Amino acid sequence: MTELPAQPVVHEVNTRVWLRETGLRTGRPTGLAEVPKDVWDEITPSGVDAVWLMGVWERSPLGRSIALDNPALRTAFDAAVPGVGEEDIAGSPYCIRRYEVDAALGGSEGLAAARAELDRRGVGLLLDYVPNHVAPDSPWVSEHPEYFVRGDAADVRRDPAGFLDTGRAVFARGRDPFFPPWPDVVQLDAFAPALRQATATVLDGIGRVCDGVRCDMAMLLINDVFARTWGARVGAPPEEEFWSEVVTAVRRGHPGMIFAAEAYWDLEWALQQQGFDFCYDKRLYDRVLNESAPSVRAHLLADEQYQRRLVRFLENHDEPRAAQTLPPAKERAAAVLIATLPGATLWHEGQFTGRRVHLPVFLDRRPDEPADPALRAFHERLLSRVHGSGMRTGGWRLLDCAGWPDNDSARHLIASCWSGPAGRFLTVVNLSPHQAQARVRLPWSELGEETWELTDLLHDDRYGRSGAELLGNGLYVDLPPWGTHVLSAAANVG
Repeated sequence: MTELPAQPVVHEVNTRVWLRETGLRTGRPTGLAEVPKDVWDEITPSGVDAVWLMGVWERSPLGRSIALDNPALRTAFDAAVPGVGEEDIAGSPYCIRRYEVDAALGGSEGLAAARAELDRRGVGLLLDYVPNHVAPDSPWVSEHPEYFVRGDAADVRRDPAGFLDTGRAVFARGRDPFFPPWPDVVQLDAFAPALRQATATVLDGIGRVCDGVRCDMAMLLINDVFARTWGARVGAPPEEEFWSEVVTAVRRGHPGMIFAAEAYWDLEWALQQQGFDFCYDKRLYDRVLNESAPSVRAHLLADEQYQRRLVRFLENHDEPRAAQTLPPAKERAAAVLIATLPGATLWHEGQFTGRRVHLPVFLDRRPDEPADPALRAFHERLLSRVHGSGMRTGGWRLLDCAGWPDNDSARHLIASCWSGPAGRFLTVVNLSPHQAQARVRLPWSELGEETWELTDLLHDDRYGRSGAELLGNGLYVDLPPWGTHVLSAAANVG
C-alpha cells in the first residue's frame, strides 16, 4: 500500500479510453497488465501522488442495452464523437453489475499489475465506489431484495419510469431527488442494516486492491437527505449515519484507506464529520468559473483545517473541459490557484494537453484532438515545482491585498502563503482580465531587517526585498491580466 500525503494530488484517467488509445499506439490489444512503462510515466508526472483509474468495474450489459435504446443519449454520444458506433459504447461505469475488474481490462491480475507499476513510482491508486445504486442485472437484485427500496404493482402503473418490476419484486430506480430517476440502475436502501453491512464488505474487498475510493454522489446517503428523498418507503432514519457506520467498519481492516466524496449542496462539512477524508469543492469550481475574485476570496476564508479536506478541481469527467470553459490565460491562473491551495487537488487526463471535448462516460473512444505541448509543459512544471518546494507541508494563510484610494485593482488579486519546515512561500493570482496592483503584507515577523530573495518557482525570476519593507508596507505586486507569482522567500546570504 502506498502511503499518500496529507493533501494528495490526484490524476483521473478514463481507463477504457486510455487503454484503447494505448493499444492503438502499441499496435496490439492492451489491458492493464500490458501498459508500457513509458505510458505509465506519462500519467504520473512529477507531483502526482495518486492515479484514479475511473471505470474499472464490470459494467452492466443490461445497462448498456438501456443506453443504446435511449435516443437522447445516442444524440449526445454522436455530438461528442461524430460517427460513434455501438462497438464504441461500453455502458456507464456507474451502472455496475459486480465489483470485479472488467475482463476487458485484464481482470484482477491486470489491476494488480497496474497497482504494482504505480507503487514502483510511489504513486497510489484510487478506484470508484457507487453507494446509491446498482445495475438491474446485479446479483444483489435477485439474491438480496432486502437491500433495496421497494415498490409494488401500483407504483409501476403510476410511475413506470420510477420503478422496475423484475417479475419477482418491484424496486425503485435510483435517483437524485432533484432529477428524474436514472433508467439503468436500482435504488439501494441506505437505512437497511443488511445493506450497510454489505456495503462495508464490498469496500473491505476494494480496500485490498487499492489505496482509496472516490464515492459517487456520496451525499445521497446522508440520513436526512435519504429520508427526504424516499419518505415513508424507507421508514425512520437509523440513529447512526450511513457513512459513519460504514467507514468505521471498513477502517478496522484498512486504517489508511482514503475516502473521497463526490459531494454537492454544501454538505462537505457533514460528510467530513461522517468519516470522509476529502470532499469535492464544487463551490470553488463554480466561483472560479463564473464569479469574481472577491467571491473566490470569500470562499477561501473558511477554516484551514476544513479546506485541507476539500478536493479542488477545474474539471473532471462530470464537468466540461477546462479548455472549453476557460480562456487559456484564465485556465493557467486558475491552475496556479488550486495547485497552491490547501486540500487535495484533482486533475483530469487530457486537461494538461488542452482537450476540449467533454466525453460521455459511456464511451470508450474519443475524438482526436491536437495536443498543446506548451500547456502540458506549463502544467507539469506547475505540479513539479509545487511538489518539489514542499510548500504544502506547512501551514497556509490567506493574505490581504491592499490598494489605494485611486486604485482598487487589488480586489482582483488573491494572495496566500505557506510557512513551515520547507520554507516560506507566497502565491499571488490576478483572477481578472485587468492589470492589478497591490501591497501584500507578509505575516513572517522573523524577516527582520535583512534582504530577502524572492524566487518565482514557475519562471525563475528573482527579486531582492528588505524584510522591513515586506513587514511594513508589504510586497508591491503588479500583475498583468491573469498573471501569477509563486514565490519562495530565502534570506540573501550573498
